[in-house]
Amino acid sequence: MKITAPYGYDEIVPLRKEHKVLLPAGTTPAFCRSLNALALSFSEFGVAARDYPIVFSSEDRGKSFAPVAVLGLARGANLFVNAAGDWDPVTYLPAFVRRYPFCISKLYLDGKPSGERVVCVAKAYIDRSGVMLFDARGEGTARWKNVERLLAEYEADLDRTAQMCAALARLKLLEPFSMDVVENARRATRLAGMFRVDEKKLAALTPARLKVLVNKGFLSRIYAHLQSLDNFARLYAREKSARQRSRARS
Repeated sequence: MKITAPYGYDEIVPLRKEHKVLLPAGTTPAFCRSLNALALSFSEFGVAARDYPIVFSSEDRGKSFAPVAVLGLARGANLFVNAAGDWDPVTYLPAFVRRYPFCISKLYLDGKPSGERVVCVAKAYIDRSGVMLFDARGEGTARWKNVERLLAEYEADLDRTAQMCAALARLKLLEPFSMDVVENARRATRLAGMFRVDEKKLAALTPARLKVLVNKGFLSRIYAHLQSLDNFARLYAREKSARQRSRARS
């Protein structure tokens, strides 16, 4: 049996009722402090589009896709986390971060998915000084019920995300694009490897196909994604401000 860990997690183990778990207070997990993009799920598009550019990424040369929030213009730079590890409190904190150190993992038997899923926790967060999430009778505490609700909603949301991305790929609506930052008439930064919805192809869809996108809630996410691309300008302004603060300290 093999348990697969989400990106950024170290070793994970199935959560047991006798485990005491360290619960992060305020600071973000270390792995997301050096990411310039973070996975988003279906229900997050509307709120995340207020703060971040939302694009699609592909790990298999355009065969399948996943939505991500762009957090920085350079590899390894998350512009929304400060030196103390705190996420900017006036911006949306993605569920991928909020669920940490917990996750729901798929089980694999002999290299094949078994269809079963199990609640897991990062092993490093199991500690005697941690918090008990279940009482003496094995019933979940209020804190655990909040975590459990988040995990269940997020897992269901990931399934809807996969359905939407599969539909966009099937309709061939996604096109590759890059974003260039030009300073003093010279290209200073190029962010590539991203995909966006092609508005001309979207407009050319038949009414029947558009109706399917509307009924499944996909079209509203498409528009949130397209509108969010204006946030690249805000992201550049955030990076420029960070560089100015860095120069002022040195």
